[in-house]
Amino acid sequence: MNRAEKAALQLRAVDVLQMLKETRTYDELAALTGLPAGDLNRYVNGHVLPSADRAREVVEGVGRDELAAELGARIRVDDEGYVDNSAAVFDQAFLDLVAPVAADAFAFDRPDAVLTAATDGITLAASMASYFGADCVYAKKSKETAVEEFIEARQRLQSGIELTYYLPASALDAGDSVLVVDDLIRSGETQELLLDIVSDAGADVAGVFALIAVGDEGKERAAERTDAPVGALVDVEP
Repeated sequence: MNRAEKAALQLRAVDVLQMLKETRTYDELAALTGLPAGDLNRYVNGHVLPSADRAREVVEGVGRDELAAELGARIRVDDEGYVDNSAAVFDQAFLDLVAPVAADAFAFDRPDAVLTAATDGITLAASMASYFGADCVYAKKSKETAVEEFIEARQRLQSGIELTYYLPASALDAGDSVLVVDDLIRSGETQELLLDIVSDAGADVAGVFALIAVGDEGKERAAERTDAPVGALVDVEP
């Protein structure tokens, strides 16, 4: 780990601790992390950075569990199973914490591009792309007027509606490594369309990630299409 990577890891750990401290006392945070309350006070208030080993423990251990709990507290599921995740996808600072934790938890290789479908997945894709230093690209249900060449993916849904996504052909290059992300995965239909776009571009799949998985169907369908890691931060019952 070089100096820049170490500093980035330490700062991510501080971000996680500051988020946790919003709803906990230092004694509660100490019980959760196993770190002394006095040290946590100094980390949270920016007086000193945690060591690389401590920072990794926070990001890889406490980070994933607590971010999942925080996300679970932010989402609402109605009686018909529809998910309201606006409190998460509208909070860019929260998503910026999710990106490194997800990358560590699911061992995603560093991609050349992060691909999502407009619109709710864009904020998550932006955070993931920023973390990896990758391009952020998103497919739309309509064509841009000034773009001459597109990659198209089309599928007839169970409801009988035909869904088509378009991505400018220049957005991905053959051989690119592409991480497919979305805010929500349920049936897996959107993810299949995005995976079709990756395939048609001659690119490779680095992984499939969603903030929330409703049931297992979507993850299972995505896993059938790739050997790369597939996962979600939170699973909810359909």
